[in-house]
Amino acid sequence: MLAFSYDRAGSVDEALRLAQQPGARFIGGGTNLLDLVKAGVEQPQRLVDVSRLPLAAVTELPGGGLRIGAMMSNADVAGHSLVRERYPLLAQALLAGASPQLRNMATVGGNLMQRTRCHYFYDTGFEACNKRLPGSGCPARAGVNRIHAILGASAQCIAVNPSDMSVALAALDAVVVARGAGGERRLALRDFHRLPGDTPQRDTNLAPGELIVAVELPPSRLAPHSHYLKVRDRASYAFALVSVAAGLEMDGGTVRAAAIALGGVAHKPWRVPQAEQALLGRPLDAAAAAQAAALMVRGAQPQAHNAFKVELARRAVIRALGVAGGMA
Repeated sequence: MLAFSYDRAGSVDEALRLAQQPGARFIGGGTNLLDLVKAGVEQPQRLVDVSRLPLAAVTELPGGGLRIGAMMSNADVAGHSLVRERYPLLAQALLAGASPQLRNMATVGGNLMQRTRCHYFYDTGFEACNKRLPGSGCPARAGVNRIHAILGASAQCIAVNPSDMSVALAALDAVVVARGAGGERRLALRDFHRLPGDTPQRDTNLAPGELIVAVELPPSRLAPHSHYLKVRDRASYAFALVSVAAGLEMDGGTVRAAAIALGGVAHKPWRVPQAEQALLGRPLDAAAAAQAAALMVRGAQPQAHNAFKVELARRAVIRALGVAGGMA
């Protein structure tokens, strides 16, 4: 591990100023970044500690939405009464992630910024990795790729985003609020993470030196009929092979609104508007759920070892919709 400088920011403005120095990286809970630094994957020259900034509160927005500070821990968000009441989908997703110890440390902003995962990216014993060294190749494509992407991948990278929280936020139409040298801007969660394309080293659309200060959730009517389903190799402390965040607004037995997001299948949470629209104005029955599930995985391109994910994702969508809609 290379030597680096450390600064603790006393304000957002100070954090942004410190972040302008070469090789600077923000650090909150450190649950992902420190692992990458110790493994030699990340080599920051300066760490700017933002964990003490006054960004750890949940506040109500006009109309019934919520603003969640970027420095709130995953555990505190999952346990907050307003989150549990209005956005149980988010609370479920957070409680499905990592372990209690990590949830106590990991922050909302850090969860959004964690790197897409792949054994070949995390293990520097493999010299080639387009995320670590652009242009060097993607060993996962010809290697062991059971956990890798089936949607949205490219010839450059087939890694997947590991965040459970982001999948729920995508289904809830969340907005990421960031501040940088040019002021504050807002990015819809669907536009926050990037697909790999030709630049897999870039996981998000944040500009250099921008700091996430909050996540905002619009008012939602999905709370009574929502469910987060995570399918993984073991019952806890494991990334999702496939996950589903499903939310419905029901009028009797008829679907009036629907949101479905898949995790564990792409570089970013995966939504398909046509799949959601296929449910509208009809009863939530087996045929409707199956049609939506098929549309969610349409165009999937599995690798040699993960073709099972296509059927797993399809069945997971059907199961999550069934639980959310009271069919199961």
